[in-house]
Amino acid sequence: MTASIYITSSEGFSGKQAVALGLLETLTQRSGRVGLFRPVSESAEHDDILEQLLNRLDPNLGLTPELCVGVTYDEVHADSASALATILQRYDAVASRCDVVVVLGSDFTDVGNPAELDFNARVAANLGAPILLVLTGLNPADRSARTPAELAQVAASTLPVLRDEHAQLLAVVVNRVGDARLDEVRDLVGAAVADARPESPGGVPVWCLPENKLLNAPSVAELRDVLGAELYSGDETLLNREVLGITVSGMSMEHVLERTFESGVVVVASDRTETIVALLLAQQAKTMPSLAALVVNGPFEFSPIVESLIRGVDLPLPMLRTQFGTYETAQRLVNTRGRFLASMERKVDAALADFAEYIDAEALLALLDVPEPTVVTPLMFEHTLLARARGDRQHIVLPEGNDDRILQAASTLLTREVADLTILGDEAAIQQRASALGLDLSAARILSPQNPELLDRFAEEYARLRAHKGVTILEARDRVQDVSYFGTMMVHLGLADGMVSGAAHTTAHTIKPSFEIVKTKPSVSIVSSVFLMSLADRVLVYGDCAVNPDPTAEQLADIAISSAETARQFNIEPRVAMLSYSTGDSGAGADVDKVREATRLVRERAPELLVEGPLQYDAATDMAVASKKLPGSEVAGRATVFIFPDLNTGNNTYKAVQRSAGALAIGPVLQGLNKPINDLSRGALVSDIVNTVAITAIQAQGATD
Repeated sequence: MTASIYITSSEGFSGKQAVALGLLETLTQRSGRVGLFRPVSESAEHDDILEQLLNRLDPNLGLTPELCVGVTYDEVHADSASALATILQRYDAVASRCDVVVVLGSDFTDVGNPAELDFNARVAANLGAPILLVLTGLNPADRSARTPAELAQVAASTLPVLRDEHAQLLAVVVNRVGDARLDEVRDLVGAAVADARPESPGGVPVWCLPENKLLNAPSVAELRDVLGAELYSGDETLLNREVLGITVSGMSMEHVLERTFESGVVVVASDRTETIVALLLAQQAKTMPSLAALVVNGPFEFSPIVESLIRGVDLPLPMLRTQFGTYETAQRLVNTRGRFLASMERKVDAALADFAEYIDAEALLALLDVPEPTVVTPLMFEHTLLARARGDRQHIVLPEGNDDRILQAASTLLTREVADLTILGDEAAIQQRASALGLDLSAARILSPQNPELLDRFAEEYARLRAHKGVTILEARDRVQDVSYFGTMMVHLGLADGMVSGAAHTTAHTIKPSFEIVKTKPSVSIVSSVFLMSLADRVLVYGDCAVNPDPTAEQLADIAISSAETARQFNIEPRVAMLSYSTGDSGAGADVDKVREATRLVRERAPELLVEGPLQYDAATDMAVASKKLPGSEVAGRATVFIFPDLNTGNNTYKAVQRSAGALAIGPVLQGLNKPINDLSRGALVSDIVNTVAITAIQAQGATD
């Protein structure tokens, strides 16, 4: 039986999309097959909210937007009974693929239909899906704050509707509540809906989410579209920055500057060029807030000298030009509501952080009775990584503070409390760029690799470590100012628990300092790497696919033992396959003999480890092949750790599996070092950086156990 939950509200602008996102992320940690269904949509062809949320679910389920929409509003109006029958039929097609389905009710965009909650409740009852009711702490008409008593009245008014339609109220989330009123709202709303579940001693659970202005803030791009404006100057990539308020310039220049604030927009008439120039110059001052954009309104063209000045400053701050007057411009901006979409990473991070902090996920899952997972999907594995890292936060240093991807990943990691961070680079430049990108890095430590206090200490330690190579203090001082050496020295001296680098540097640049400073574990002769290969239903370990071109039998044995240890760190039971082009005793030759000898050494050094070799890949993964080629083996047919005989084989195999099987390849994860240092691909996405930091933190947890 597929579990389900129906998210709905009694009015518009409740913020239930953010709640749905948090619920989907929570369920994905527990269940491998989480689905999403939209019973009523404005359009059968296009639904932004549905499409964005589906992108965060397992693609192997084949849940397309077309499959996951029930009917349109027009179909409900034409024949509600027929529409309901179609919804049930289309829901069954989604549920058949899933263990649990989140049903996202309609958006109350159907103006003039007071019976929308009735229809949502009727659908929920027919689907057998209990309702998660989302209420808003703001009045949808004017966005004024509701009192706790008003919210209790809104909640109570929904109960007769739910009863009449025989729908079950599971829990209530009150969104956009002032921080000071969270407890009072929870108590009063809880009392108002207590009768909805008389059989439950604790009544209906009620959770409150505080007002988070970021979630409802429009982006600069949305304001541009509302104004029909052109981007006159500035960085187009910064149009995605959220706007937290508007200042209308109707006063002298200094008074305008006094009223600017972080992530705000200033509206200036196009003939107030002295104010425009002052605002642009203020963006270069460390003491002034970082604006999201400057909106210049009116028909007046800039004089050639002013235009030359603006072009010459060449600031990233977007300047938008619109022909509207000041009143019309301000009115349009103030009335623009920002969208919440699952592609807006900063909003997503904030929503997930709020959900994790204020909603008892375990209690909610217990109410749903979600079945225990029988597989581990890529999404489940990623969420597990973040949860484990969050459970025992470690301090990770990121040397490449001049890379936007690093800053964006740092913002996600800090917002979701995955790790404590030090970012290397010029503090003013990093803070300025972070502000321009709309990122909050206030919780990170930003440190210059020329920091005089640490520089002397690091130089002395590096000179000591490399004295046998004749390194002098002056040479050491020069060397440790390199960000990779500086970050590695932080890890070595316990100022950080691990390091992640490589987004803007080569693998050699990242890991060479670790060979010189951190060095290998006493029991390991070689530093190697693995990729964590997350397939549709399980996670495998591939090694070595990134570091050692042609390891000897002794080195291959070390790689196997290190890889098995890494597998255990990530809750993967190690069954080690030593791969070759031959299985068992069927082949001979130098390459096979190397693998055979490596297998013998693994058994000698780690007798408790399940290992088999030489094995062909099909014999390692396929039980039917294994039963013929190596019957009775505890590894053949169900291997979880795959050791490749050389880098050529390993690197090509992991990429082939990644591309052909749609596997998520996380890594390379370095192993064998005394402390965790990991390398990134120079093409790494922000999500890759987040995952690698989480992995490094988990490795650091193991190092401190």
